[in-house]
Amino acid sequence: MEGQRWLPLEANPEFLRQLGLVPTWQFGDVYGLEAEVLSLVPRPVCAVLLLFPITKKYETFRQEEEAKIKAQGQAVSSDVYFMKQTIGNACEPNSPLQAFLLQSAKMSPEEKATFLEKDESIRVTHESSAQEGQTEAPSLDEKVDLHFIAFVNVEGHLYELDGRKPFPIVHGETTEDTFLEDSAEVCKKFMARDPQELRFTVVALSKA
Repeated sequence: MEGQRWLPLEANPEFLRQLGLVPTWQFGDVYGLEAEVLSLVPRPVCAVLLLFPITKKYETFRQEEEAKIKAQGQAVSSDVYFMKQTIGNACEPNSPLQAFLLQSAKMSPEEKATFLEKDESIRVTHESSAQEGQTEAPSLDEKVDLHFIAFVNVEGHLYELDGRKPFPIVHGETTEDTFLEDSAEVCKKFMARDPQELRFTVVALSKA
């Protein structure tokens, strides 16, 4: 049976800012992944969002990556907050989730997903935000093959957070000074897997 679906949100920094971001932080488009363009992004950067198309090439890679990590293992910090995505189009950073985060902090990724499914207040906020975007929101039945993931720096390691995967992905070491550049290198790999695709958007969450 198909699970819940929420309306997708826009990858628009101005729109994302309306969803409850504290005024000392801001979302901003990253217009290129070259060093000179990245140097224009305000620092520090605490998170990078990547919107990308889910293609056959990506799905093949994702399955191979999962099998490799399950076979070899990886060390993941207990400070990484990770949850499974079981609701369609709920991958976007939708609203301040302080109460949800506090209540679910010690749950497993699967338990967090179930907890979110039952949180009516977050669903209502999400739906309202989706309707207020600059572009018309698609119907719930419309298939959307674009997906958000996030990159964060936790204890000096670069983590990819993707709720469609069973666990966070560790992309090696990073620092506050190199986090944006390190994230950009991973984003480049996503683009290189589908060189014919143009539907990539990178957004940074940085100090205002």
